[in-house]
Amino acid sequence: MERTSAHEPAIEFRNVDYALPSGQQLLAGLNLQVQRGETLVLLGRSGSGKTTTLKLINRLLTPTGGEVRVNGTSTTQSDVIRLRRSIGYVIQEVGLFPHFTVERNIGLVPRIEGWTVERIHLRVEELLQLVGLDPPMASRYPHQLSGGQRQRVGVARALAADPAILLMDEPFGALDALTRDQLQREFLSLQQRLNKTVVFVTHDLREALRLGSRIALMEAGRLVTVLSPEEFLRSRDPLAEAYVDALADGLDSANRGAS
Repeated sequence: MERTSAHEPAIEFRNVDYALPSGQQLLAGLNLQVQRGETLVLLGRSGSGKTTTLKLINRLLTPTGGEVRVNGTSTTQSDVIRLRRSIGYVIQEVGLFPHFTVERNIGLVPRIEGWTVERIHLRVEELLQLVGLDPPMASRYPHQLSGGQRQRVGVARALAADPAILLMDEPFGALDALTRDQLQREFLSLQQRLNKTVVFVTHDLREALRLGSRIALMEAGRLVTVLSPEEFLRSRDPLAEAYVDALADGLDSANRGAS
């Protein structure tokens, strides 16, 4: 087993390609590092390669070229079950089991890992508090929850076994503006407390600027640039400028509509 260093990136893409069996190239020549404890946002339009990149990390997809390394080990050399259980995964549609209570949904991975019933119960209570849900929610089913509540449960489930890495694929994209704003605030608070390594997919520049330590801008399966939020706003890269201009135009329209 390879030993990891505190200075080694948590995740590294080394000249990674991904193509479909048809030959269609979804990702080409990706070189990218995700540092421990940072929130790296993958920003781009639909079809830019964001979700493909995310799925290569927990080996839902396998590179057709190059190498993805997690904690210093190639994903193709890792036990895929152990790899996935060590990484939290949150998606837009949440993916909760409808016939499981909230407690069973959150406790799924700990139960598979052999935790005791009491330990799982205590962990569920802790996580419900962490994501802003009341303890009685544990006995409810997903259909009894609002969209925002289901998303909170999805985050709690991803954190259940205390993974060091968290993957989030547009987790707040389907929510109304007020709920999305609230969950973004809660995410920032959680990240300050937990210091996870997070890879967060979005097409929304405002969300990227708010949540990201760095922003990796993607287009047509390629990495365009990686910048801090402050650098992104000052960037002279044409695509980055287009995103900033579109955000400014949207804010201007919103202000005019409110006046």
